[in-house]
Amino acid sequence: MTQETILANAMLVLPDETVRGALLLRDGKIQALETGTSVPSGAVDCQGDYVAPGLVELHTDNLERHLHPRPKVNWPHLPAILAHDQEMAGAGVTTVFDALRIGFFQSAARNKLRKGYAREVATELRNLGEQGTLKIRHHVHLRAETCSETLIDELADFGPEDRVGIMSLMDHTPGQRQFADMGKFETYTRGKHDLPSDGFDDYVRFLQELRSRLGQTHENAVVEAAARCGAVLASHDDTTEQQVETSVQYGARLAEFPTTVAAARASKMRGMATVLGGPNLVRGASHSGNVAAAELADLGILDIISSDYAPASLLLGAVQLGQRWDNMAKGLATVTSTPAQAVGWTDRGRLGVGLAADVIRFKLVGNVPTLQAVWCKGARVA
Repeated sequence: MTQETILANAMLVLPDETVRGALLLRDGKIQALETGTSVPSGAVDCQGDYVAPGLVELHTDNLERHLHPRPKVNWPHLPAILAHDQEMAGAGVTTVFDALRIGFFQSAARNKLRKGYAREVATELRNLGEQGTLKIRHHVHLRAETCSETLIDELADFGPEDRVGIMSLMDHTPGQRQFADMGKFETYTRGKHDLPSDGFDDYVRFLQELRSRLGQTHENAVVEAAARCGAVLASHDDTTEQQVETSVQYGARLAEFPTTVAAARASKMRGMATVLGGPNLVRGASHSGNVAAAELADLGILDIISSDYAPASLLLGAVQLGQRWDNMAKGLATVTSTPAQAVGWTDRGRLGVGLAADVIRFKLVGNVPTLQAVWCKGARVA
């Protein structure tokens, strides 16, 4: 049976402007787009609410939060995936790259830290998608941790058939990049992994020695694996212009969470799309003490927002940018058309005839967006 929805009398968020108009959704596509305030028989009267493309999320750790809700607690995979899927749909996301970490530890003294899980979860995500169980479109983003022991073995478990969309080159060795501030590293790590204070200095030395011994080998392996899998390569937490230059030489197309103005500006100048955190933008600061996303927005070197660890920050951050720039279309582009283009997609992220019927409807309560409805492939999912 053909499924048809008409969204009329809406403020349509187009690539370069917002206009009053209507959309016809049918057979998973946008079949018509018209301007005006008329409400045809059978149409949904949006009463001036915004209607925008479904959000495209390139990097979220939200699935990991459901899989491991507390230190030493593992949740069953199926209910974790389904809860994550529902939460992302409820945040307005219609395409999501689920960030799965690869690269853990084998050392007996580090058994308290989580073990590899990405291969199993990636298979489950693919099967659930093919079965039509999931509400929205899911893709895999492998977070490749170079400061680890198992990375090369885990990389070998993935190939072109897995359709890995993004692979990010990560280095969370304490004392540099995201964790240049050692005090913040200790607070973050002990809180996340429930590590005692005794032996923490030994743990830091273990990580630094590991990175010194295996880091370059691991970086080379990630670059090779990204090419083998057909994934977009992303840098992560670049801090210096030299680190950016290395990322460019590796072929990175995305610059995830640059930690300084200099790194963000260098990434932008070298043709990489800069990705900043929605929580950073909403909170007004980085939780790690790095550059504020708002500062980069004001400098014109913020391209894409990622919700990172807080799905609700994606739409809120984009609207805040729209208000900051006095251009709602430009603000929403950071979570729709720009991330879609960054991974090579032309069929979503915009409102236009023939494009995917991935659409959200929201209104503003004060300056805060409140979602009214979400459609993915033309079917209402939230």
